[in-house]
Amino acid sequence: MFSTTTTNTFVLMEVYSISSVTYQINEEITDKEIRLIDEKGTQLGIMSLPNAFQIAVEKELDLVKIASNSNPPVCKIMDYGKYRFEQAKREKEARRNQHIVEVKEIRMSPSIGANDFNVKLGHGQRFLKDGDRLKVTIRFRGREMAHTSIGEELLKKYSANCAEFGNVDKNPKLEGRHMSMFMTPKVSKH
Repeated sequence: MFSTTTTNTFVLMEVYSISSVTYQINEEITDKEIRLIDEKGTQLGIMSLPNAFQIAVEKELDLVKIASNSNPPVCKIMDYGKYRFEQAKREKEARRNQHIVEVKEIRMSPSIGANDFNVKLGHGQRFLKDGDRLKVTIRFRGREMAHTSIGEELLKKYSANCAEFGNVDKNPKLEGRHMSMFMTPKVSKH
């Protein structure tokens, strides 16, 4: 924070960051001419910086540079503290409403037993119901590599049993000693 003295008053110069955008306010603006917009959104035209700053002071509001790349730069008269508060409130609301989709993984071997398969199937169905993506992987060991078709059939059986809750996003694909398949949850109709 910088402070400069001008005729018996202190002027605080601050650069605030709102959603990774930095704005210059009041005395930080150093351009000779600016395009001014008032607090209602009406364009007041191109004018010198002292005139624009005087209008902002008369309205007891801040002068904020909102478009520095244009020629001349665009400044707006607004209550900057209120603007920052509303922006932070909107960002907080957006963070609260977003749903992070996780990728859950289920690992099996081609020689999995029926009960173990059903347990893994239940887990996968629950993950898809919760709205998470699902990666189902089969790991082949030793001589199992000669029978990759067994793993592919197992993945097809798995996807058929999960068809009520999700769709196959990527079909079974062999990568090294692992065969993987991705499933995405079905969109729920609320």
